[in-house]
Amino acid sequence: MNTANKIHKGLDTLLPIVKQWKAEGQKIVFTNGCFDLIHLGHVDYLEKARNLGDKMVVGLNTDASVRGNKGELRPITDEVSRARVLAAMEFVDAVILFGDETPYMLICQVVPDILVKGKDYEVANIVGADFVMTHGGSVETIELVSGYSTSSIVHKIKTQ
Repeated sequence: MNTANKIHKGLDTLLPIVKQWKAEGQKIVFTNGCFDLIHLGHVDYLEKARNLGDKMVVGLNTDASVRGNKGELRPITDEVSRARVLAAMEFVDAVILFGDETPYMLICQVVPDILVKGKDYEVANIVGADFVMTHGGSVETIELVSGYSTSSIVHKIKTQ
């Protein structure tokens, strides 16, 4: 599959695919993030998340929303590059860009069976957790690989 076909700029192309997966009885996993400077921690997290279900949708913050969340110096890599790298991973089935402050509206449209975040989040603080659980889904947290973060990589580069 052409990795570009996994990237969706809107719900109009993603939702029919998700609907088809659900009709086939596939469990849909959803996670989201900036995924700036993909590293071992990202790969491990995404692979473990995908193993919780059959298909994985990744909500990817647009450049503007990353700047809003992380500051003017981020992202390091642009949204097109980040989306293509994520789409190239065999365990990522769809990538959708979102520009909202949180992925709540996206989660409400996708209605995943499993919502996933890292263990650095408490389930009670995960955006969309209540919605997913109310609709019969579950919320899972995944142990993160210690010592890997985009911020730590940027810090290392700056100090060497």
